[in-house]
Amino acid sequence: MPQPLFDPLLSRIGTMRPVHSIGQVVELQADGLWIEGLNRVAALGDAVEIANGTCAEIVRMTEGRAQVLPEGKVEGLRLGDSARHLGPRMIAPGAHWIGRVIDPDGAPLDGRPLFPGPVPRSLRAAPPAATRRRAMGARLPTGLAVFDTLLPIVQGQRLGLFAGSGVGKSHLLSRLARGVAADVIVIGLIGERGREVRDFVEDTLGEEGLKRSVVIAATSDRSPLVRQRAAWTMMSVAEYFRDQGAHVLLLADSITRFAQAHREVAVASGEPAALRGYPASMAQAVMSLCERAGPGTAEQGDITAILSVLVAGSDMEEPVADTLRGVLDGHVVLSREIAERGRFPAVDLLRSVSRSLPRAASAEENLSIATARRHLGAYDRAELMLQAGLYTSGSDANIDAAIKVWPGLDAFLTADSDNPEAGFQALEGVLAAAG
Repeated sequence: MPQPLFDPLLSRIGTMRPVHSIGQVVELQADGLWIEGLNRVAALGDAVEIANGTCAEIVRMTEGRAQVLPEGKVEGLRLGDSARHLGPRMIAPGAHWIGRVIDPDGAPLDGRPLFPGPVPRSLRAAPPAATRRRAMGARLPTGLAVFDTLLPIVQGQRLGLFAGSGVGKSHLLSRLARGVAADVIVIGLIGERGREVRDFVEDTLGEEGLKRSVVIAATSDRSPLVRQRAAWTMMSVAEYFRDQGAHVLLLADSITRFAQAHREVAVASGEPAALRGYPASMAQAVMSLCERAGPGTAEQGDITAILSVLVAGSDMEEPVADTLRGVLDGHVVLSREIAERGRFPAVDLLRSVSRSLPRAASAEENLSIATARRHLGAYDRAELMLQAGLYTSGSDANIDAAIKVWPGLDAFLTADSDNPEAGFQALEGVLAAAG
């Protein structure tokens, strides 16, 4: 997708403003400022630039005044300092962004110049009309047997990856980035440590993965406004390629940090905390973001989204995880216990579900999936008895069959796969051991 010669120039001209409104700082606090003089031109969410060059965002407006949250340092600011109105936040993606690492404002982070695309886009666009969206598409090969068979991913699906820290979440995302068939990959690294961003791009994702990817990164030291905006920028970039007819694979790490950034912004702007410290608007913010992914209309492509969720202490009932389970098309749970015994990816199949089933598989394939789940469930229920030596062979035919097939199934969940057909053939061979 080559960039037209005049795209950068057209984009610069399109964002030029002959007149800027100027306000002034009238109140200073540690976590925010109050500005007068902009209420007739500014709106919620607009950006302003303070006298020392710090950008800020309007989060609250009253009669005659606007509260702004700064994205940088406020030390040295004084009452009466000027505040220049910049207007709504926009992003202008382009095909030439593929292979690049950028920040939430479209500035390059990889040390090379980057020009914007020709048409600025809103960061908070509406999703396609529900009645015009296509159904989810065909099953996608992933290179991993568990996702090619037992937990299929289909084009346009929105899948949650629920995991605690240190159980292989980032590595699994990189495997999916390299293995899932897509025209473009958009990766959002929200609130990651700076060292991890470089490790993910250079080592985990690798040169081949980066060649078809756009990486949007906002490290953990950035302000909550920037971390929150990283998710919106990630989605806007994915929507740009979707609108060109491309199939986009969207990988977000993590939606929990987006929700935490939203909480910081909401509380600073005066919204009271509700569920476990999260404001009531958190659920709407998360659901609005997720709803923008998925199948497009007849003229568009699709956004297949895999969104990671941090679950402290494997608490699937905490507010962010609970909200996402209700809005996504399936969830994959990574288990710390499975990871600690050395099996990666540490997918807990019994707690995971893909809502693309049963449509994404044939009748025979659905039978194999149900059989595998039944054996794993029987083994899970009997595991304590087996470890304690309390089970006698022959007492239960279902448990006996599960014991026979469990080593093969456990190994199958870590296996690679060339395609779903080959994966199901391997699964049927494992199930045949049960007799």
